Amino acid sequence: MSTKDNKIITSDQLIRAYMLGMFPMSESRTNKKFFFVDPEFRAIIPIFNFHVSKSLLRLVKKKPFKISINKAFQDVIKSCATINRTETWINKEIESLFISLYKMKQAHSVECWQNNQLVGGIYGLAIGGVFFAESMFSSVPNGSKIALLNLVARLWKTGFKILDVQFLNDHLLQFGAHEISKNEFQTNLQEAIQLDVDILSFGGTDDDFSDCLSTFLQARMEMS
Repeated sequence: MSTKDNKIITSDQLIRAYMLGMFPMSESRTNKKFFFVDPEFRAIIPIFNFHVSKSLLRLVKKKPFKISINKAFQDVIKSCATINRTETWINKEIESLFISLYKMKQAHSVECWQNNQLVGGIYGLAIGGVFFAESMFSSVPNGSKIALLNLVARLWKTGFKILDVQFLNDHLLQFGAHEISKNEFQTNLQEAIQLDVDILSFGGTDDDFSDCLSTFLQARMEMS
């Protein structure tokens, strides 16, 4: 895969870029080149202190979706690039690199299903105790929110320390996302990537996700 200056980037080199705090973006879906971004401020979502609104809490109790992990990674990343979007930074080259990372068990997706149809999801890259969330999508109301909440509960359960969401926006603010400086992010990043944790260290069935989410929400209540 080629960057904007025509350098060929492999999957291993992409992982190294993330470990240095950089991530790829393209100018459009159809542009074959991409470039690396290293922003002065980085948006993160606190894992344990993830903000769950009362309305979202009521919704998850109704269990509107079945949840899975890595069941439809390629469909999730394609949907993130195409569903409800007129444009995206996820070009086909970035998509292909992340599919390679998925096959290497480095990239992961959490999916929401309704009537056996994929209706929401989120994907990203896991390195040590850091999950770099790349994008999420929803084709029905709240599909992406519930995918994100289930991802957060799993990250908490498996010992992750950082959930990176790159840039702050109004949508992410509702979950408690905030910015930290590049220097602070780098310090935390270099510590967290050394951790020996595994997002796949417990089951990935809908029942497993339900138990994990219940435990996560109960732990939060006990700390409040």
